[in-house]
Amino acid sequence: MTDGATVTELIAIRHGQTEWNLEGRHQGQMDSDLSVLGVRQALALARRLVKVPFHAIYSSDLLRALHTAEYIARKTGHSIRVDRRLRERHFGIFHGLTVAEIRVRYPNEYLQFRSGDPDYVIPDGESVRQKYDRVIQCARQIVQANLGRRVIVVTHGGVLDALFRFTVGLSLSIPRRFRLLNAGLNTFLIVNGAWTLGTWGDVGHLRDMEPQDEGGG
Repeated sequence: MTDGATVTELIAIRHGQTEWNLEGRHQGQMDSDLSVLGVRQALALARRLVKVPFHAIYSSDLLRALHTAEYIARKTGHSIRVDRRLRERHFGIFHGLTVAEIRVRYPNEYLQFRSGDPDYVIPDGESVRQKYDRVIQCARQIVQANLGRRVIVVTHGGVLDALFRFTVGLSLSIPRRFRLLNAGLNTFLIVNGAWTLGTWGDVGHLRDMEPQDEGGG
């Protein structure tokens, strides 16, 4: 790191576990609130982050992320800045369904969904690339508005996937081989515009709980 470098830290957090996580349902841009465990995870996040100085907290407007952010904000005293671009991917006709239900109702669409094509648009939904583009646009703007500061972003698994791929240069067509843990801390350091990965999947605050890597956003 060179003298005079402007270092911005973005701590991206996936919401706590939800009822639909437990049921294996695709949440996407529908609302499923935190489970009992999800509330415990959010409280643990709040206890940890009250010890971490930061400038601002941003959140998706979907309830599972917003409620997670609210537990943190009540402890730290920050106001929450809501941004719809931090939402999970729009799963369209798959919303609210399990994988088994999707296979039965929409077998052809499911095959295309699982093909790995980042430009496949789920009917009534969006593609991986569309989600990626809005997430990265949002993240860059958050960083630009907070140069030299540390900020918290409470969001979804698909958003974390986009941030990881953007930072390490991983193609959208390569299958995911990394975990997206509920209530995990993931840090990104931006130095004079260059993004690097700091930590990934830090769940040290959840020592008395089983880490959850559950689908559906």
